Amino acid sequence: MSHTINGSDHLQEPALGYARQDFPIIRDSVTVGEALNIIRREGVGERIIYFYIINDEGQLAGIVPTRRLLTSTPQRPIADIMITDVVKIPHDATVQDACEMFVKHKFFAFPIVDELNQMRGVIDIGFFSEETISVVERQKIEDIYELIGFGMAQLKGRSAFGVLRYRLPWLLTMVASGVICAVLASVYEATLASNLFIVFFLILVVGLAESVSTQSMTVALQNLHFGNASWPNYFSWVKNEALTTLLLGAVCGTLAGGIAWLWQGTPQVGVTIGGSVLLSILMAGVIGVTIPSLLYATHEESKIAAGPVTHALTYITTLLLYVSAAWLLLGN
Repeated sequence: MSHTINGSDHLQEPALGYARQDFPIIRDSVTVGEALNIIRREGVGERIIYFYIINDEGQLAGIVPTRRLLTSTPQRPIADIMITDVVKIPHDATVQDACEMFVKHKFFAFPIVDELNQMRGVIDIGFFSEETISVVERQKIEDIYELIGFGMAQLKGRSAFGVLRYRLPWLLTMVASGVICAVLASVYEATLASNLFIVFFLILVVGLAESVSTQSMTVALQNLHFGNASWPNYFSWVKNEALTTLLLGAVCGTLAGGIAWLWQGTPQVGVTIGGSVLLSILMAGVIGVTIPSLLYATHEESKIAAGPVTHALTYITTLLLYVSAAWLLLGN
């Protein structure tokens, strides 16, 4: 197999292009002994895991695992030992479809058949382990670097000053978010001063929101790498993530609010903290999906900004929700 999968675009290529053709074909009318003679005469491919049985119309009728073939008596009809319930890959399947089949069924090989159920090729575990996993692992490494704010390809060959110019503008968004958060805190200074207890839970609320935004951003990057970036897909991703984070926020908010209520003995404090946790986690999930998607739509290299911009907006949104809830429910 001379093909090499270089990136996520190749996951949409036809799987048939990566299939093997060096496999013996055995008729369902022969015996085990005759099948073995055919294999000896015609030879076997480099990697033979299953033997494929066809009927008189040339259609795939079943498969025989190598061990079952070798341990059966020569006089036994091949049809008696073949497996007729065959999991097949259609000839128009993509590389991504084939990968999902390996993950789902855990088989060592799959036959590829056309609309007439005739054999077009065989795709085996070597394709999945040698070619595709390398793409996934490489992409995971790229995602990790993007999450912390820089990409490997963009930094190659740059001087220290060049790297500084490339990374600094996005990191300055964190400085800007810190200043904005400080301004927000000063605006609600009276509320914070008269309700000092809510300051104790500020780190908890911000920390939860940051963790959720990072998780959602990771999901978004994976969706963008292995899916098609479009408005329908974006709304589907946001819907799924919003539902997930809403449930996460409800659980975490109930727990944090309950602890605050028991600690202070006032339901207003519990509602303030619990409600803030729920809304902050929900918004963090939406932000975590939206920012990478928007940056991806504008320019591929702009994904370097996903981490800093997502976290900056998450901090500002979380603090604004938290102090606003305290102002409304606890007074100033």
